[in-house]
Amino acid sequence: MSLRLSTVILPYRRWHEGGRSAWTRAEQLGFHAAYTYDHLSWRSFRDGPWFGAVPTLTAAAAVTERMRLGTLVTSPNFRHPVTLAKELISLDDISGGRITLGIGAGGTGFDATALGQEPWTPRERADRFAEFVALLDQLLTEDAVSYEGDFYAAHEARNIPGCAQRPRLPFAVAATGPRGLRLAAQYGQAWVTTGDPKLYENGTPEQSVQALRAQTEKLADACAAAGRDASQLDKILLTGFTPDRGRPLESLDAFVDFAGRHQELGFTEIVIHWPIPDSDFAADQKVFERIAMEAPSQLT
Repeated sequence: MSLRLSTVILPYRRWHEGGRSAWTRAEQLGFHAAYTYDHLSWRSFRDGPWFGAVPTLTAAAAVTERMRLGTLVTSPNFRHPVTLAKELISLDDISGGRITLGIGAGGTGFDATALGQEPWTPRERADRFAEFVALLDQLLTEDAVSYEGDFYAAHEARNIPGCAQRPRLPFAVAATGPRGLRLAAQYGQAWVTTGDPKLYENGTPEQSVQALRAQTEKLADACAAAGRDASQLDKILLTGFTPDRGRPLESLDAFVDFAGRHQELGFTEIVIHWPIPDSDFAADQKVFERIAMEAPSQLT
């Protein structure tokens, strides 16, 4: 199988001041998909412009035709399954069935306290995530849903006509721990990882490959326990968070070498960040575009 190449475009630019052009250019370059982060604010961008994921994706859907679109990733930190389901059904309709929902448990960043709540413990995040994914799956596949859980409720929630994609739009579940991997095996059409965060500062690329191999093996075990073949799930690597950092985008050869090593692990999609000057995602735009246009043919 050929390795698919996608990009993630952070929503930090006004739509008419570079925002729109990035999405249209991404389609021109032939990316399989273009994603965006679903945060209220994020790290070093907190004190600057930052726009909402769903309106951004809606606008992107209106100016593109073929490229898939989605979030990497949405989390329960400030979302409720009932309202999110309605937005996703609308977005899937507007895009003509091109939406993938990247979804994860969320972390302890700004989103975790923006609504005035105390940050959830890792266990509570995992508990909420499990309920969130299960309820969202139900909401996106049934016309009417009533549900009463430990964290979320729905009372005769209507979601007619449902997703353009059937039985629903695909979930790309971000997970590395046992509970998250079980959710990916049960509900996911894809699995997402950024690698092992413990290796980012002082690890080596070789250690990262070993860690990712271990993650894929655990995913296979989770799929087997759920009665699924792990080959049924796409495996997505969101780059920029492994010890390699930005080096794969320094040249076409560097990227092909990086992507090839991860393709051997079973990854079916590599996601690279659209260059942002003076940030952790700084890269030469010309080199980035050359990678987009030429790398896929070298990774068949």
